[in-house]
Amino acid sequence: MPSIVDETLFSEPTGGLFPVVQLSGALVFSGLYWQYAVVEQSLSGNWPLFMIAGTALSGLAESLPEDRRRAAGGLRVVAVLVLTCLLALLFLAPELLGM
Repeated sequence: MPSIVDETLFSEPTGGLFPVVQLSGALVFSGLYWQYAVVEQSLSGNWPLFMIAGTALSGLAESLPEDRRRAAGGLRVVAVLVLTCLLALLFLAPELLGM
């Protein structure tokens, strides 16, 4: 019997509108980081970099062809790990995130 994790993480990429939304989110976070770093010449912290990486990896995983289940699953796992690291740093060492 397959587990819920196996069904969720290693399912076929959905395609359609979801990857566009995820990659657009990464683009918005990139613009936000660029706005603070370049235009206002101040550091907003490193948290947008984690959000950029997490949403971009998730969008990339969902935009793969349907026969690339393992690659999509691996990208999903890495995206979850990146965002989990962000949460761990938020509670354990917020000074590293610039907060």
